[in-house]
Amino acid sequence: MDPGKGSIPDKPGPHGLIEQDDMAPSKHAQQFVAFDSHHAPDPELLADCVHCGFCLSTCPTYLLWSEEMDSPRGRIQLMKMASDGEIGMTEAFTTHIDRCLGCMACVTACPSGVQYDKLIEATRPQIERNYPRSFGDRLFRSLIFSLFPHPTRLRVLAPLLWLYQKSGAQRWLETPLAKRLLPARLLGMAAILPPIRLASLLSRPAVLNRAKQSKRRRVGLLIGCIQRVFFADVNGATIRVLTAEGCDVVIPATQGCCGALSIHTGREEEGLRYARRLIDTFEAAEVDTVVVNVAGCGSSMKEYGHLLRDDPEYAERAKAFSASVRDISELLAELTPVAPRHPIPLRVAYHDACHLAHAQGIRIQPREVLQAIPGIELTDIPEAEICCGSAGTYNLLEPAAAKQLGERKARNVLSVRPEVIATANPGCLLQIQASLQRLGTPIAALHPIELVDASIRGDTPAKLLYTKEP
Repeated sequence: MDPGKGSIPDKPGPHGLIEQDDMAPSKHAQQFVAFDSHHAPDPELLADCVHCGFCLSTCPTYLLWSEEMDSPRGRIQLMKMASDGEIGMTEAFTTHIDRCLGCMACVTACPSGVQYDKLIEATRPQIERNYPRSFGDRLFRSLIFSLFPHPTRLRVLAPLLWLYQKSGAQRWLETPLAKRLLPARLLGMAAILPPIRLASLLSRPAVLNRAKQSKRRRVGLLIGCIQRVFFADVNGATIRVLTAEGCDVVIPATQGCCGALSIHTGREEEGLRYARRLIDTFEAAEVDTVVVNVAGCGSSMKEYGHLLRDDPEYAERAKAFSASVRDISELLAELTPVAPRHPIPLRVAYHDACHLAHAQGIRIQPREVLQAIPGIELTDIPEAEICCGSAGTYNLLEPAAAKQLGERKARNVLSVRPEVIATANPGCLLQIQASLQRLGTPIAALHPIELVDASIRGDTPAKLLYTKEP
């Protein structure tokens, strides 16, 4: 399979095992017979896996294909074989690692405490440094990382996307002709495009937002890259809630990308450059807490101490920074509410974003925050531990698998008959909405903070709901 095509490769060998010929170093990859020495997967962590299989029922790709090498224990075995020099960094090896969503559900499920998160994030940089990806794959990945971590570039592109949506051209992409002519990855990107509103593109939050109540804390807010351009309403709601709860909210104008997308995709040096700059920025802001309203960003920021452990200038600063990071639901659960909540009579299905529930271990706090709203009927979703298929850039790089997972999640959402879906990650919002739309049953999806904001303001959340109309 060409990894640049975004399709699901053929099944490996019988019984879920990869044929020896497939795993042996190819002539093209003969020089890459083992990992390089820079932060290779730790042999002790690899040895922690006893191959018990408790992870299998929570692994999205194993559920899709029932292939051993598309399970966490199978991927760990591949890492061990590569570490021992038994296999090279072949296309088959890279494909199975690429197909992992990095959702970390296996970390939650593992009774042995296997740190799969550290293993997969050590393996992906090895691939990016040592595996010769196809031209098409390199080009598409370059497109993603030349746009998404750069809000200014996204703002320049956004009016063109608005015109595209207003013209109705997106309907052409649903035709058989478009599906024959265009790469699956481009079609996948178009399918999850958020509705563009030009008014929100002009939104610029103030650098300092004063507490409405007696000051309880001085916090810094990460406003994100995609978040600040396409989900400005979420940032606005976050600022209003924090100030209503007695927090001065500082938003450094110079803040950039946190590096999460780069780090999760194996672009290690790029991600660490972003991390260092963000540490510098928030240190200068002199805040007590750094608040994040994007699950994927928060999970990486809490790992800066580990990621920068070898950097003599940043190692200790990174640890201190990571210790100051809180998800917005985490912080609100810590603070005794002072702003009154008004009733919102809605049946809300809460979806656990993987990088909030599995990577950060935050499950109770978002539910507590939502249940504090009078009138909210909160319900969980079946198969809550299974990823929706967004997973950072996964639904762009692996659109076929992501589509199957998205529709699986959408059917589980529909089974509890909610009026609204709440989830704490923009990728999940887009992925679930797009999947529901394909099934012909659209339901509005919001970040939980939008519901809290509406309750405090006594407003109707209907004004905040995302729809498919631009």
